[in-house]
This record gives sequence, C-alpha cells and structure tokens, in this order.
Amino acid sequence: MKAHILSGIDRIDTVAHLLEGKRVGLMTNPTGIDHDFNSTIDVVAGKFNLTALYAVEHGIRGNIQAGEHVENCVDEATGVIVYSAYGKDSHFSQEMLDAFDVLIFDIQDVGARFYTYMYSMAYALEACNRAGKAMIVLDRVNPIGGIKTCGTIHNRKFSSFVGDYEIPTQHALTIGEMALYVKDYLQLDQVELTVVHLEGWKRSMRLDETDLPWVAPSPNLATLDAATTYIGTCVFEGTNISEGRGTTQPFQVVGAPFLNGEKLAASANAHGLQGVHFRPTSFCPTFSKHKGELCHGVQVHVTDVETVNMFEAGLVLLDEIRAQAGEKFEFLYYGIEVEGETVNSYFLDKLLGTDDYRLGRKTTQELIDAHKPGVEAFTLASKKYRLYD
Repeated sequence: MKAHILSGIDRIDTVAHLLEGKRVGLMTNPTGIDHDFNSTIDVVAGKFNLTALYAVEHGIRGNIQAGEHVENCVDEATGVIVYSAYGKDSHFSQEMLDAFDVLIFDIQDVGARFYTYMYSMAYALEACNRAGKAMIVLDRVNPIGGIKTCGTIHNRKFSSFVGDYEIPTQHALTIGEMALYVKDYLQLDQVELTVVHLEGWKRSMRLDETDLPWVAPSPNLATLDAATTYIGTCVFEGTNISEGRGTTQPFQVVGAPFLNGEKLAASANAHGLQGVHFRPTSFCPTFSKHKGELCHGVQVHVTDVETVNMFEAGLVLLDEIRAQAGEKFEFLYYGIEVEGETVNSYFLDKLLGTDDYRLGRKTTQELIDAHKPGVEAFTLASKKYRLYD
C-alpha cells in the first residue's frame, strides 16, 4: 500500500488568511498540481486574486528546452501576465515585485544541488526580502528521499545558477526545508516566509512509495530513475560526452561516437560499486551533443537505491571515459568577462563546486574523502530545518 500524501497545494486553505484580499503572485510550472491533478494555477486563480505568474527554466507550461530564453507573455488560460524569472530576469525587477503582495512558490524539486528550480526559489526569496513582502512555499516531497546525502560541499567561489550555498550535491531536503535553510543562510530577515507542510510523508520515502504522480519536472528528467541517476551523471554536462539529451533516456545513458561501450561497461563495473550496474548501449541523439551521430557508451542501472552512491558512480564513470577517450575527451568551458578580460569558466567546476577534480589535484576517491566531513556536518546542521521525521 502506497502512502497517501498531501502536498502543500492540497493544504493551501490552511494559509487562506494570508492570501485573502491580497494580490497573489505565483511561481510554478507543470509539476504544480494538487492530488486530483488540478493545476496550482487554476486552484489559486479560483480561490484568490491571482495577479501575476512567474516562469522559471522550461517555462510556465514546461514547453521550453533547457537553457532556452523564457519570454514574458500572457497565460492564455487565465489571462494573467507571465513574467520570466529565468536567465537575465532571474533576479526580480521592480516591475515584477510591484505585481503582487504575496508570492506563492509551488514547483517540484529533485534533491540535487545543481537543479535550477532551487535557485529560482532562493532568488525570489531574496527579492521578497528586499521588498519586505511575504512568500509562501507549498512544500513537495524530495522524490529521491530525504535521508541520503553525498557529493561535494559547494565552494562559493564557483557560485552560479547551477550551484550555490555550502550544501552537498545530494542534500536530502524538501523545497520547503531548503527555503528555510536559504533564509537563514543568507540572513533574510525582512521576508515573512511560510512553508505549507506536507501531510503523510516520511523522510525515508521516495516518490514511488507514495500515491503522488510523477510529473516530469523538466523535459530531460522524464522519470524517477533519471532523477536518481542525475545526481551522478549531471557531471557529463561539463564535458563533450553526451549525457543522453536528445534521447528517451537522458541522464541514464552516457556516451560518445569515439567510445567502446563494451570496454567501458567492463572497466566501470570492475570497481564493484554498490547498487549500480553499467550496461553497454548505443544511441543517437536527436539534438544536443553529437546530434545525429551514433554514440557508444553505457546505460546506468540503479539496482539498489539504499546502497548506491550515485555521485561516486558518476565520477568513476567519468574517470573510465577519460582513460578510454584520451585526447578526444574535453572539458567544456565558456568565456566570461572579468574586469575587461575574457576568462575561461569551466562548467564542471560549477557543477562540482570545486576545480580540484578537473585540475587533477584530487582523484575521485580523494575528492569524496575530502568532502565527507563537510557533508556530514551539513547533514547534522540541516536537521534544524527538517519538518518531517
């Protein structure tokens, strides 16, 4: 029997007194639904004075690919203006702030430090603090569970929209708990933050142990399996190796035209990592890296969610790919302007929150060992923000 869970939107009437008679802004996307599959947009518009919508990466209706520009527009279903809260607009303008008295946030997070929705929430929280306005976070479960933490602790030297704050790669908090953490971490004392709690959820539960539906939080995380492997395979976004974008299994298949899948699977499996198996496969992306080319690599199968350390598995796989690919392997970078000069910024450093791995200062195991005390310290310190057992 799956656990019956009520998300924050299902309990929005508990904060009706904070919304009635107010102009309500709403930051959401297709994951914002109640237990009866009603859109949070429709629920809020039906109960309160909805005056503005705020779209994050992928858009208010989820129809925009990763990284693409989100335009201001009008939502056809409600006639309400939709402001972009992504890219250059991620930090609220005065016009965006002037459109509401109270801001509601209702988006499904995936429990990974580099997932952008968390920063959309955090930037909105900072904006509300700046303006002295209230914010309500409708909580949702952490789909990969609320106990396991792993990875690196982010060094703010590498802060970006895919990584900030001193948190682990897999942080184990819900989006509501993360809001409480960020408010404290950034000392946002001028915003009145309310988190509408979940009902029925326990930290040990993954989403598939509940009666909640899986709604893909973004086009490239189509399944819970993908959200699980994402903790480790997202690092390939910082390389010229395909992470499976443009296939039906993004973040579950990894490869390139110049790799040998059979040899890669054998070398990765030889590490004997718990809870994961690498199976040789081939695929042809329809977009993104190696579009239209036959790629060879592996599919990552999680065989035991309790014992797997996906962060370790992802870096071990990266190690083996680098060894096999040789000079064909590349770390991806882009130029940023610093004091009038172009500086190369490596995307992997932003994902890992450190450049120790890329520069060879630490091996995979040394990196994990070096960050283990910080991960343990965060796990202990974050207990004060935990709303559920």
